[in-house]
Amino acid sequence: MKVLVVKTSSMGDIIHTLPALTDAMRAIEGIRFDWVVEEGFQEIPSWHSAVDRVIPVAIRRWRKSPVQAWRSGQWQTYKEQLAACQYDAVIDAQGLLKSALLVVINARGPSYGLDKNSANESLASRFYQHPIQVAKNQHAIERTRQLFAQSLHYELPKERGEFAIAAHFAGAAKRDYLVFNHGTTRFDKHYPEVYWQQLITLATAQGWKIKLPWGNDKELARARRLAANNSLVTVLDKLNLSAIAEVIACAAGCISVDTGLSHLSAALDTPNLTLFGPTDPGLVGGYGKYQGVLLAANYPQAMEERAEPAVFRSLVPKIVWCEFEMILKIKQEQ
Repeated sequence: MKVLVVKTSSMGDIIHTLPALTDAMRAIEGIRFDWVVEEGFQEIPSWHSAVDRVIPVAIRRWRKSPVQAWRSGQWQTYKEQLAACQYDAVIDAQGLLKSALLVVINARGPSYGLDKNSANESLASRFYQHPIQVAKNQHAIERTRQLFAQSLHYELPKERGEFAIAAHFAGAAKRDYLVFNHGTTRFDKHYPEVYWQQLITLATAQGWKIKLPWGNDKELARARRLAANNSLVTVLDKLNLSAIAEVIACAAGCISVDTGLSHLSAALDTPNLTLFGPTDPGLVGGYGKYQGVLLAANYPQAMEERAEPAVFRSLVPKIVWCEFEMILKIKQEQ
């Protein structure tokens, strides 16, 4: 059986799709996948052993310059890649109008996706030959697992889903450093910089080395400020996703804000604590082994008036570090 997966972005959403492939691979002998994904994330699907071909798209870039995309031949090349195979199933796990219009209707094979009451954009369901109902109020990973099981007609496993990409980095030996995933898109999802500085002080006082990844100039500037005057803190070079994954896979643990790298840490079975401020961890929180979450709203006392964004003021570094040490202890005891 040959299946086309449509999950173009974002990093966390792509990672959340991986356990569904693992379920299908174990339920259907010989099943193989191709995957349509945004060009910036095309490394991720290739880490799963059931994926044969990754078809990159540039929907974000093409929307800005559609005429250029057409004249350059990029759109035609993409459509040729998409049409190169007759699929037994085309599963749109994105549930958006853009994925239905730009991918599903151009692919060859019966199409499956969330129905109008389940999809993020109900209009998308009109483009699926087989719309499927999946309850919304559950973790994104479980919703995708159910979509795949119903689309491909196998019984959903009762066990927790497995990302099954850690084996891709099997040579990664755990080392004596931590990764602090401090970068995210929205300002109010950032853990206060003054709190990161205090966390670094707590960690390095116990001999831990800290590595700081970054993805843009603002994150690089913050990382450099956090690393200033501390020889145990290293600002990483600009890395591609595979190289960042290697760093995380080798780490003893991570502390993260609500960002794609927190989901990557979970997928690699690296002990990780994710800090949530304005977002709800219930539907997208840490999923997997050795994962913990802290929600700032559960700590109502505003302890530090200088800390910005204010939503995180109550989640002081001592609380974070204590919880993180408990996660590391669980890992060490197993």
